[in-house]
Amino acid sequence: MARQHTLIAHTLTLENSASKRLTIPSTATTWFDTPPPKSPRPDPPELTETTYESPSRTRERQHKPSMAGWKLQRAVKFLQNVQEKVEAVPMRRYAGGTGRAAQGKQFGVTRARWPVKSAAFILGLLKNAEANADTKGLDTGNLIIKHIQVNQAPKQRRRTYRAHGRINPYMSNPCHIELILTEGEEVVQKSEAVVGREAHLSSRQRGARNRRAITAA
Repeated sequence: MARQHTLIAHTLTLENSASKRLTIPSTATTWFDTPPPKSPRPDPPELTETTYESPSRTRERQHKPSMAGWKLQRAVKFLQNVQEKVEAVPMRRYAGGTGRAAQGKQFGVTRARWPVKSAAFILGLLKNAEANADTKGLDTGNLIIKHIQVNQAPKQRRRTYRAHGRINPYMSNPCHIELILTEGEEVVQKSEAVVGREAHLSSRQRGARNRRAITAA
């Protein structure tokens, strides 16, 4: 008799043919009861998400570190520039075989691409979130991207028929995308002491400050 797996009263019980039972407390970590990571929920949040989107997860994932913390207007302009190939998306992961592009310098990378299809999907999400925020009474001119997350969706498997009776796989890797917009905090003017300290920054520190200014613009 094959083993049966049952979960009763938060206790895992394994039964075999000899009616021997092995009880594991519910606090034990197993591969099938580990919950997925939860996304932060700011207050008040404006969450928009989409599931089973056709763009590749490896392409959508590149937008996550690039746009987190950006203002909404800057993110929309950036995605429009990506569609027009005026700005490029830095490829920090899944970048095998990616060529070099000078437009990646503003992000401190040498490999960059222009994923037009992915940019169009995320641009639609941003516009949807902006409309939801306007309905809830948030200041749409002061929204920032608080959180953006791309999760792997179940892979889809199809087949394509080739010459001489051959059949090849026709795979796709869709993804789930979610992002949260919140109102930005009030900007406080720097004191004279802080301004005086910035005059002694190194070239690396000045470059990092300039990159932050570019992404926040």
